[in-house]
Amino acid sequence: MSYFAVFAIVSLLILVHELGHFAVARLVGIPVSRFSLGVGRALWSVQRGETEYRISVIPLGGYVLPVVSDGGHHFLSMPTRARVAFALGGSAANVLFAIFLYAIEAVTTQGLSLHSLFVEPFVGVAYAVALLVNALPIAFAEPNEVSGFLGVIAQGGAFVDGNAILALRFAVVMSLNLAILNLLPVPPLDGGKVLLYGLEWLHEGTRRLQVPLNVAGLVLLLGFVGYTTVADLLRLLQAVIA
Repeated sequence: MSYFAVFAIVSLLILVHELGHFAVARLVGIPVSRFSLGVGRALWSVQRGETEYRISVIPLGGYVLPVVSDGGHHFLSMPTRARVAFALGGSAANVLFAIFLYAIEAVTTQGLSLHSLFVEPFVGVAYAVALLVNALPIAFAEPNEVSGFLGVIAQGGAFVDGNAILALRFAVVMSLNLAILNLLPVPPLDGGKVLLYGLEWLHEGTRRLQVPLNVAGLVLLLGFVGYTTVADLLRLLQAVIA
């Protein structure tokens, strides 16, 4: 059952991330044509106004698709600050959600107090962010140690092991992981989008680079996902055989 709980936690964190994008889009006036949890073909969808809300068949991620009429010029004509805010909304939501979860853990383990509600969560999350950021170079230097979706579920299930406090701690770390990884300056990740919008702000001619760089980045990310999936499967097979 722990593996199902971990899968539910990861799905919830993805939902929080996409809700962050969606909320900021509404706040800065970016029209949204689709809000999807998962990718690929729709398993379920409903239309509300100009926005289609859907659950897609592949539960690996999600997306908020702005209205891209006129070849995408409608979205690109939005102010740079609005598009940057939209790109950062998902990671911001994950950080805020991690603080909220940390507060629940602190109150549960230490009792209700101003410290457990308003000090411990911010200090703990800041410390966790520092550790995760410092671990990034190690992850790039030793790609064999990096886990994909299957590895996260397997290792997370073993870590949680039916313990509610450990589930909260896992959710905090994974929420921060999701925020940090999405801020990497690699298109089409959120950090890559911010980088491209910044280049466009400096020189509008760089806008023509957005499509090829996003395509190249997507190919790179798909290759990375494929690599980590195969590595996860091999590790799981080795564990079964052993």
